[in-house]
Amino acid sequence: MSAKLFAAYRYIITQRPWLTIVALVALTVFAALGLPNFKLDASADSLTLESDNSLDYLREINKRYQSGDFLVVTYTPKAPMLSDQSLQTLSALRDELAAVDGVSNINSILDVPLLYSPVRTLAEQKESTRTLMTEGVDREQARQEFLTSPIYRDTLLSPDSSTTAIQLNLAVNNHYIELVRERDALRAKMREQTLSEAEAERLEKVSAEFLAYRTDLSARDHQRVEQIRTILAGYEDRAEVFLGGVSMITTDMIEFIRSDLVVFGSAIVVFVILMLALIFRQLRFIILPLSICLMAVVIMLGLLSWVDWRLTVISSNFVALLLIMTLAITIHLVVRYRELHAHNPEWPQEQLVLTTARQMAKPCLYTALTTIVAFVSLVVSDIRPVIDFGWMMTMGLSLALMLAFVLLPAGLMLLPKGEPRDAGDKTAATTMIFSRMAEHHGGLVIAIALCAALVSGYGISLLKVENRFIDYFHSDTEIYQGMSVIDRELGGTVSLDIILDAPVAAAPAAHTKTSAEPAADDPFGEGDPFAEADAFSDAAEESFGDDPFGEADPFAEDDSSTQSAQANGESQWFNTVSLDSIDQLHRYLESLPEVGKVQSLATMYEVAQDINGGRLNNFELGVMRNMLSDDIRNFLVAPYISDANQQTRITLRVKETSEDLRRVELVEKIRRYAVDEVGFAPDQVQFTGMLVLYNNMLQSLFRSQIVTLGAVFLGIMLMFLVLFRSLTVAIISLLPNLLAAGVVLGGMGLAGVPLDMMTITIAAITVGVGVDHAIHYQYRFRDELARCGNYIEAMHRSHASIGRAMYYTAVIIIVGFSILAFSNFIPSIYFGLLTALAMFAAILGSLTLLPKLILVTKPFGPEAEGR
Repeated sequence: MSAKLFAAYRYIITQRPWLTIVALVALTVFAALGLPNFKLDASADSLTLESDNSLDYLREINKRYQSGDFLVVTYTPKAPMLSDQSLQTLSALRDELAAVDGVSNINSILDVPLLYSPVRTLAEQKESTRTLMTEGVDREQARQEFLTSPIYRDTLLSPDSSTTAIQLNLAVNNHYIELVRERDALRAKMREQTLSEAEAERLEKVSAEFLAYRTDLSARDHQRVEQIRTILAGYEDRAEVFLGGVSMITTDMIEFIRSDLVVFGSAIVVFVILMLALIFRQLRFIILPLSICLMAVVIMLGLLSWVDWRLTVISSNFVALLLIMTLAITIHLVVRYRELHAHNPEWPQEQLVLTTARQMAKPCLYTALTTIVAFVSLVVSDIRPVIDFGWMMTMGLSLALMLAFVLLPAGLMLLPKGEPRDAGDKTAATTMIFSRMAEHHGGLVIAIALCAALVSGYGISLLKVENRFIDYFHSDTEIYQGMSVIDRELGGTVSLDIILDAPVAAAPAAHTKTSAEPAADDPFGEGDPFAEADAFSDAAEESFGDDPFGEADPFAEDDSSTQSAQANGESQWFNTVSLDSIDQLHRYLESLPEVGKVQSLATMYEVAQDINGGRLNNFELGVMRNMLSDDIRNFLVAPYISDANQQTRITLRVKETSEDLRRVELVEKIRRYAVDEVGFAPDQVQFTGMLVLYNNMLQSLFRSQIVTLGAVFLGIMLMFLVLFRSLTVAIISLLPNLLAAGVVLGGMGLAGVPLDMMTITIAAITVGVGVDHAIHYQYRFRDELARCGNYIEAMHRSHASIGRAMYYTAVIIIVGFSILAFSNFIPSIYFGLLTALAMFAAILGSLTLLPKLILVTKPFGPEAEGR
């Protein structure tokens, strides 16, 4: 410390300890007042890339096709599915669910139109829509339609007919989409160029408006999910029911995060108390470190609450990390104080406190900075929760360092120094085992390290980022069970949309229709050659009977009619040539083992041909589209075509439980087939949906892992050079921690544990925290060498002194993180256990490999004469 800074520090610690403590308590109370505003965020937006254009494209597509979120209830009655008893129960359940606020409509076997039970002409379909509950419907025939028709197979009824799905469609929130798209557009402009004053004000306003609106939506989503669960609970005596869907998963994940914060935060506090009592056996060294830890957590959570900065799935371990790392800093101070007290029992309390602070200031500052560098490196990620986690931990560690050097000394100044208790601590006997190993078996230590490095390198080569979202949850959770049933029996869980644009050159010059859903009375827009369709429908009904389209096919493969339709601004997709291409791609998608239900215009095309009894021509297609009843048109056509944008959409669901699922390979395989086999131009084919967003995030993880580690090592290397002014010291200090990071990443690769949102941070944390041991050890080793002049003796002395603090903090970190193994959220379990493994490797390397490398390289100069 500089003289002026130390004088100021000395004044507030030794002259005004009460005032200092009161000020810190007041700050803590003020921060705690914000805790009622503390919020969690587990929305889908929080798990996507910060600047992913695919996210904005998805929102645009959802708005264009009015494709909103939905919830799915799986219903497995105890009685046969199509019995009166089961259908009455299902009907009652459906009616209760339909009354839930926010549910716009419901699809179930009771509601969807039957087109094959039996096959009827379109004129008959338009006159009256038949459903399973229509009087006279053959239920067995309806069951076969649910199982085999192109519309309903693999989506409403399981192959064994024992389980059905009730899809609760939620209204598309256009206001939400408009707000978030405006905010993201302004953010993107701000990254690329300077915003005007008006734009900056608008960004601030729209960001605040969106956050408040999303908070309100989250509360409503949570209330809706709870209401549905209450309804389902009333039917558990008659059927097995599960709830699935994005908003349900979000609600449960928030509960997991909240539970982990409370349960593991409390468990770690209890663990800290026990460890402090076991290590120090003095009440003051239990109360003071614990107060520092709790104060750091309360102030940080209060600050986050005041500024409405929310914890996410990724930052949910923030409290546990901050508690453990704050304690690690504090323990180093306590151990040094007790050593000084034991060696200098005659010193007054002020001298003990100030000497402790002066001697530990530089190593603790640099260890905190290296850890901060590790967390700051996370901001290179494109994933907003990872970035936020990095900044939160940076702020938390800075606060923890300040509190440790203010509250602990001030608290000690208010207490008598008492008798030294450090002499009875036998921990040095344990740490000395490692120093003797480095002295007598150093070659073996290096050989083991090299073997570990080779095995780790092989394991790292096996690392993958492909993982299944369902594996984030225990098999006994409703999320897992619901996803499993939907995935196996009802067509898959994860959405993927393939958007096909018309060739740019063929697009109409002017077409102003913007509605994603064509009007019932004018599906083609102005200039519709079938404007007299209603009259035609009446004539068709009378003239053709069971074959409303007749046998004549004057337009069957006439491309000129397609070109004429394009010139008139009509859909370029509603013709036989385009529909054949869509149908070819549709059938290919259905053949893929990892793909479940596929829906597109090809479904309507197949149904129309089944009703017609053969192939359709372009004229018949146009007539058919006009003759569809509103509910059938909105069910089979509107969700898959946008005339205004000359665009069609194929929606499919991917099976999360499929062992063959490789997201990148799947998307590329589909793209290649669409271009090479079907003949679409590359720029015509776009992909969107949650699978794309999730895949983009996973691929970014792997890239940012490399950049993150590079940033960490560069930052820490520079700090070592500043602290020790030696490249050799910097390199040998990093090697054990590089090995520890390699061990944990290699272990993940060998065990088949993929990189994900949580595990991506482990390597950076390992290096950042593990290198703390190296700094403390090197700093003490240099001091001990200056005193004794002998490298081996300095090593043993360092192990007997700072080695104890390293041992204590390592045990606390390892056991503390291992507590996360009891979480309900599997990524948290991996995070806890892998971090514990990394810390074990780091402390082992710092107590064995690091001292051996020091003995070999002698980076602090030659030994003293005669030593």
